[in-house]
Amino acid sequence: MVSRVIPVDPFDLVVFGATGDLSRRKIFPGLYRRFIAGQVPESSRIIGSARTEMNDEEFRAFVSSAIEEFVGPKQRDAESIARFSSHLFYVSVDAKGESGWKALAGMVRANTVQAFYFSVAPSLFGDLAERLHHHGIASASSRIVVEKPFGRDLASAKELNRTLALHFHESQIYRIDHYLGKETVQNLMAVRFANILFEPLWNARHVDHVQITVAETVGVGGRGAYYDRSGAMRDMVQNHLMQLLCLIAMEAPYRFDPDAVRDEKLKVIHALEPVEPDDIVRGQYRAGNGKDGGKSYVEDVENPASRTESFVALRVGIANWRWKGTPFYLRTGKKLRGRASEIAVVFKEVPHSIFGEEEAWRENVLSIRLQPNEGMTLSVMIKEPGPGGMRLKEVPLDMSFAEALGDSGAEIPDAYERLIMDVIRGNQTLFMRGDEVEAAWAWTDPIIADWEARDERPKPYDPTSSGPEDALMLLHRDGRRWREIRE
Repeated sequence: MVSRVIPVDPFDLVVFGATGDLSRRKIFPGLYRRFIAGQVPESSRIIGSARTEMNDEEFRAFVSSAIEEFVGPKQRDAESIARFSSHLFYVSVDAKGESGWKALAGMVRANTVQAFYFSVAPSLFGDLAERLHHHGIASASSRIVVEKPFGRDLASAKELNRTLALHFHESQIYRIDHYLGKETVQNLMAVRFANILFEPLWNARHVDHVQITVAETVGVGGRGAYYDRSGAMRDMVQNHLMQLLCLIAMEAPYRFDPDAVRDEKLKVIHALEPVEPDDIVRGQYRAGNGKDGGKSYVEDVENPASRTESFVALRVGIANWRWKGTPFYLRTGKKLRGRASEIAVVFKEVPHSIFGEEEAWRENVLSIRLQPNEGMTLSVMIKEPGPGGMRLKEVPLDMSFAEALGDSGAEIPDAYERLIMDVIRGNQTLFMRGDEVEAAWAWTDPIIADWEARDERPKPYDPTSSGPEDALMLLHRDGRRWREIRE
């Protein structure tokens, strides 16, 4: 199978926060992979920028070391890294001062695609936006990429949107959520809207429930200070899981167009029903033998009195004709049994079994795996081979993207490299719009306010478990069960 590479126009991409962890782990390795795939035109330039003082050669060495660490050996060689490095430049700037901005203005060309990646804290977004315009660097066609968090509540999200809108039109702002860049997420739209097979069944009449799980084996690590102010609800549910829910539940847009897709996602958020206190479980990991050490959550964040959740599970309803009565169960947490991101669409049982009550059979489940081993599995019931009557057996129709690529040598692009190329092309389909962010916070804020008012401690759970026992009961009381999180 030959991968079709869509060309892009020459560009200048400025990465603010170029010496940070995200730049080193994701942005520059992703750009290198796009370079060897032929998607960085010869005249394009990638300009790193941060407060750290360094020259071009030092910056190229910094990026080369990142490529050596985070790009697989099949994709890297000294010659390719050297050719990629010729596109790299560096200028030190002070986001809150005037240092370095004139030098940056002299480097960014006016007659090419301009993109500015804000890989910095949200508190610096306004300063960067203001100085890009004050120094005449950005134009009406420039694009900016901003990383989450997009606020920590509705009020701060509105203020952040207002700040960016002072200098950039909504069509220029790309709010990046790397989950939307995953191959499986985009294939979800293809499966739904490019095939007649599923869409007639994609509704409350045929779908019993939907489970969305994002499980991690690690704790909060070095993000303790940030995480203890956010928690799983703000850090994961309000954005990542919300986006996955929208893609599952949305109506077909009239065409695959950025605003058409985002209009339909927004309708889903507006249709979300309020969540009752009994439909939410918050958890916090105990000390134990987790894969990144045995400390408890409160030890990791150095806050013995913390009531921040490292796990959350909730039952969500959607008040529209397609989904009324079908629950969506969302769960995410740290230091769990396995690392997995999965959407499971569980279809209803057949209305009558013609094979007798003694035959064990299960619902059909469409499992969409985002990580690890991206792919999709559809479980169906078949007759077990051999004589002796009609014995039923569940088997998977499994499609792993890695296997589907066969011997082509192609690798699944990382989410960041796909999304960065969409920025260069000016395609906002996989990026969140400002009103979408605000609507998500408008639904999330009352949930957080309610549990803060009740001041309850999260339920403790053991590392390498599936979370608190109360989360299991969230489904058991409905006669359902969570899908297993595998190690």
